[in-house]
Amino acid sequence: MTRSRPSDLFPMMAQALEEARAAAARDEVPVGAVLVDARDGRLLARAGNRVEGDRDPTAHAEMLVLRAGAARLGTPRLAGCDLYVTLEPCAMCAQAIALARVRRLVFGAYDPKGGGVEHGARVFDHATCHHRPEVIGGVREAEAGDLLRRFFQARR
Repeated sequence: MTRSRPSDLFPMMAQALEEARAAAARDEVPVGAVLVDARDGRLLARAGNRVEGDRDPTAHAEMLVLRAGAARLGTPRLAGCDLYVTLEPCAMCAQAIALARVRRLVFGAYDPKGGGVEHGARVFDHATCHHRPEVIGGVREAEAGDLLRRFFQARR
C-alpha cells in the first residue's frame, strides 16, 4: 500500500469529490467514484452513492461505476482500468474490485470502522483473493474526510 501522493497526480479524484458532494446533496453518504481506462485516460463512469435513492444496499459509488464500466466496455474484466473513490472501499466493494481485476485503486479518506482494504476484512490480503490492484490511499484525504464529517455532524 502506498501512502498519500500529491493530489495533482490524480486529477480524477476531483471528479470523485464532485460526485461525493452531489451524493450529499441527495442525502446520501457522500462517497463518489470515477472509473478511468488507464490506457487512454478515457472516463468510463462516474457516480455517487445511491443506496437511499435506489433503496439498494449495494448501490455504493464503487459498485455503480464498476457495473457501468463493465457494461460500457462489454466485459466483466476491468484490468486496464483505474478506480478513484473518496473513501476506502468496504469489504463488499473491495471484493468486487478484485473480481473485476481493476488495475489500480486510488482512494481518499481511510475508513477504520467500515473499510475493507486497509482496515477490517483487508480483502486483498487474503490468499483466496486472486487479484490485488495497486492501492494508493490518502489522496485528498482531508477534503474527503471533511465531507463525511460534515455530513454526519449535520445528522446528529
